Amino acid sequence: MSYQLTVLYHHPADAAAFDKHYDEVHTPIAGKLPDLRSFSVSRPQPGPDGAQPAYHLVAVLTWDSAEAMGASMSSDAGKAAVADLGNFAGAGVTMLTGPSDAVV
Repeated sequence: MSYQLTVLYHHPADAAAFDKHYDEVHTPIAGKLPDLRSFSVSRPQPGPDGAQPAYHLVAVLTWDSAEAMGASMSSDAGKAAVADLGNFAGAGVTMLTGPSDAVV
């Protein structure tokens, strides 16, 4: 079992500026989190009816344990990642944490 942080980014006013900052600045910061096992990003697309998805971007970060995640987020890289949110995620962000089991 691993421990996961799922970050749900709300739709920004300027999607292009958000994506540029996320890809060029935030991702390299988050990629330096100690003991990070995986880091994936998804940009949800409109549904079959053309409806806007609930979130602009979803990031999933995984560690071996809750303790490893806590230590990682308390590190300099973790503090930098959290501090950087104010530079591009003004529309809001929802963070969910918890144990994660691979099903397939």
